[in-house]
Amino acid sequence: MTALLIIIAAVALLVIGYVCYGSWLAKQWGIDPERKTPANEKTDGVDYVPAKPAVLMGHHFSSIAGAGPINGPIQAAVFGWVPVFLWCVVGGIFFGGLQDFGSLFASIRNDGKSVGEIIKTSMGTKAKKLFIIFALLVLILVIASFVNVVAGTFFSAAGSFGFVTNPNGNQTTAMISLCFIVLAIIYGILTNKCGLKTLPATIIGIVGIVLVTVLGLNVGFAMSRTAWIVFIGIYIAVASLVPVWILLQPRDYLSSFLLYAMIALALVGIVSSPVTGNATFTIPAFTGWKTGLGTMFPALFITVACGACSGFHSLISTGTSSKQLDNEKNAKAIGYGSMLIESALGIISLIAVGMVFEKYKAGGFGSPSAAFGAGLATLFGAEGSGAYNTIYALLTLAVSVFALTSLDTGTRLSRFMFSELFLKDGEATWKDATGIRKLLAHPLFGTTLMVLIGCILGGLKLSAIWGLFGAANQLLAGIALMAVAAWLGNAGKNNKMFFIPMIFMLAATLTSLIITIVKKIGAMAAGAEGAFFWGNWFQLIFAVAMAVLAVILVIEGIQTFAKQAKK
Repeated sequence: MTALLIIIAAVALLVIGYVCYGSWLAKQWGIDPERKTPANEKTDGVDYVPAKPAVLMGHHFSSIAGAGPINGPIQAAVFGWVPVFLWCVVGGIFFGGLQDFGSLFASIRNDGKSVGEIIKTSMGTKAKKLFIIFALLVLILVIASFVNVVAGTFFSAAGSFGFVTNPNGNQTTAMISLCFIVLAIIYGILTNKCGLKTLPATIIGIVGIVLVTVLGLNVGFAMSRTAWIVFIGIYIAVASLVPVWILLQPRDYLSSFLLYAMIALALVGIVSSPVTGNATFTIPAFTGWKTGLGTMFPALFITVACGACSGFHSLISTGTSSKQLDNEKNAKAIGYGSMLIESALGIISLIAVGMVFEKYKAGGFGSPSAAFGAGLATLFGAEGSGAYNTIYALLTLAVSVFALTSLDTGTRLSRFMFSELFLKDGEATWKDATGIRKLLAHPLFGTTLMVLIGCILGGLKLSAIWGLFGAANQLLAGIALMAVAAWLGNAGKNNKMFFIPMIFMLAATLTSLIITIVKKIGAMAAGAEGAFFWGNWFQLIFAVAMAVLAVILVIEGIQTFAKQAKK
């Protein structure tokens, strides 16, 4: 019964937040359905492509979801369900939703430009360059984290290669995901080149999803972890360079149906659990201020990450979604609504781990994603049963599909931002640059470099990446909140709702980075590096670099707000 009450309370509060607070924000900023969006004004068939609201919702939601709202709340559950519940709901409504909606709005009012360009208009060129460098460091961690997650859900034993019958869960997930890529390309061609309407194309796509799922449950594909990392690297590099209508839009749109189905399946299981008695929610309400993750502040707010607030979302809002939005009236649903659905997914993840909490605490799962699949699968049958195995395979597939979706989008964003870093004022693309800058700003150069670094780091243990990713991601959220607040201030619009979330996120994340720096220095000074020698240095250098860049950007922001106050 506890699980049912938790999900009812969460959904009710999130709906109230969307209707009341989301509508108030739209009114404060002046959403104008009659105003032309960048997707319509700058259509180029590559990045600026107007998308139907349902298609863009699918792209945006699939891209921001990834593995974050699953991994984060599950890891943070060691603090108890009440802290995670409160942060997912309060954070989603007043922090994450505010940032996502604000970023999208600021971008569509700035020709679909990135957060870096928005910062430039309100804080200057120096702040823009610093932000881009910071964002690229975060994107490296995004690529590394999700490459690790996807490879972990695909790989088979070393030496395995090729098609297999009677596949295990990973081999099934791998096969369906490969077929899913082909299915997305077919959908993109049918809708954009053959003129097929969205409804019949969607029906064909859903039928295709069912068929490839049946295929994958009977025939799997096997490769080693290293081989999968190489494959994923090549795939995301290609996906980031081709026009969005070929792969990004259709893949994300079709992926969203898997996510919607996963959420619906979870809700059915949760609602029926008091009757069936297949599983029991066992997480205590509160376990204490300090756990193995550290003290609740800042660890809870860093670990939950995407389930409540995520800086990565601001990059998606301003990097891809703003270039596809066909009408400003849809900005609230896509920017604010998607975040609240993600918060609901975070709550579902919390409930899932609650069904297998004792086994999770004892280290009985290889990853939080595995605990998520197992927790929800137990709502439908005992471990090892046909219902359990089928549900587990489908849920694991959904997690890997969303992680791949975030990888697609994250790599494309890194391409945009890497090029921006080397372009001067007045230079629109790499073709306008000269000398070495022309090479550095070339899409292929930036994409290759970012993918290469991300895949190398993706070979580390997830535990060596996730904590740093969470801190960097949330710190990016604080800076994005600051950037949008500064832009709104310059535009003469109400920006007061940004200050408390901005200050809180900056305080929590800088505290977390300082703790990481002190711990890594202490461990290395004591000679306790062992097998994690390289990983410790990586975390230390990244943490120091991000903390320094963030402090400089915060100083720039304070100066900007001071100037606005004088005016």
